[in-house]
Amino acid sequence: MAENTVPSWGFLTNYAQVLICIADDPGTRLRDIGDRIGITERAAHRIVTELATAGYITRQRNGRRNHYAVDEHMPLSDPIAREQSVGQLLEVLTATRTNGRADRR
Repeated sequence: MAENTVPSWGFLTNYAQVLICIADDPGTRLRDIGDRIGITERAAHRIVTELATAGYITRQRNGRRNHYAVDEHMPLSDPIAREQSVGQLLEVLTATRTNGRADRR
């Protein structure tokens, strides 16, 4: 692989990317999530619904918008990382962006 070539695959699933979007902006819109990670608004809605059903996020209606909260204590569902929590994953994935900013918790 060439030194500056970006691979066509990614390390993070769409579910992890949606969680990161919600952790970064709890008031984000599904359209914005889809645009940010390159999926349709409908796909973003399906993922958010599945994450909420599984207990990883909660939704609260605020006027015409939703406000989301990530349950950072939930364990990861991957067999190799079950000992880790969603909060620990988000901490690692957002560390470089949160340096110098207020803690998001």
